[in-house]
Amino acid sequence: MEIFSLRSSQSLLFKNNTNNNAKSSKTADIVIEPKHGIAQGSFQIEDFDNRQAIDFTAVSAGELRSYARQSLDNGLIDQSTFAAISEPLPMHAIDPLGNVIDLSNVTDGTSFNFLDYYKDQLQIAMSIGDPNEVQTLRSVVGFLGSEA
Repeated sequence: MEIFSLRSSQSLLFKNNTNNNAKSSKTADIVIEPKHGIAQGSFQIEDFDNRQAIDFTAVSAGELRSYARQSLDNGLIDQSTFAAISEPLPMHAIDPLGNVIDLSNVTDGTSFNFLDYYKDQLQIAMSIGDPNEVQTLRSVVGFLGSEA
């Protein structure tokens, strides 16, 4: 069995005919104009200007990730904050009092109080003394707290 590189096979396609890449005279005079009334730009899941509609005390993980993605794209949060928000929740977590919290029933479509969860995780990280984790969680809580 012989294995050929995709790079070499694709380069042969362009050497086939020099007229393949030339513009056709039939299509040279066709101009496509954008329709009026249709917003130009990227696809947006949420109304980004209506920030008060987002309640981070009752939002699904999927909604939180999509909002965080938009915020990353718009420069409101950095990559480490987005990565922390995008990570799936663990099956179990510990609250500041040392109680084990069962998070196994939280899915992408389940409404969850992410603001309190990240505040609790920040409090735990500050008591443990992990400076990198504290900085990231402060950024996450700041993002969730300022938008709520």
